[in-house]
Amino acid sequence: MRNYAILRLLLAGFLLYFAWPVIPYANTTVEMVFWGGWLGFLFLVVGANFATFLQMTKPPIMEQQESERRKSHNY
Repeated sequence: MRNYAILRLLLAGFLLYFAWPVIPYANTTVEMVFWGGWLGFLFLVVGANFATFLQMTKPPIMEQQESERRKSHNY
C-alpha cells in the first residue's frame, strides 16, 4: 500500500511541476477559480497520500484480515 502512496505523490508532484508555471497567467475570474480548485484538490490528494504513507489511518477491513492471516501462519 505504501508503494501506491509514493507513486501517487510522485504523480501529483509531476502534475504540479507542469501546472505551476501556468498559474500566474490566469487573468479571468474563471481561470482563477479553476486553479484555486485544482490546487485545493491537489492539497487533498497529497494530504491523503501522506496519511496513507505514514499509516495514520487504519487499513481497509480486507487488508486487516489479510495481515491477521499472515500473522497466524507465521507461528
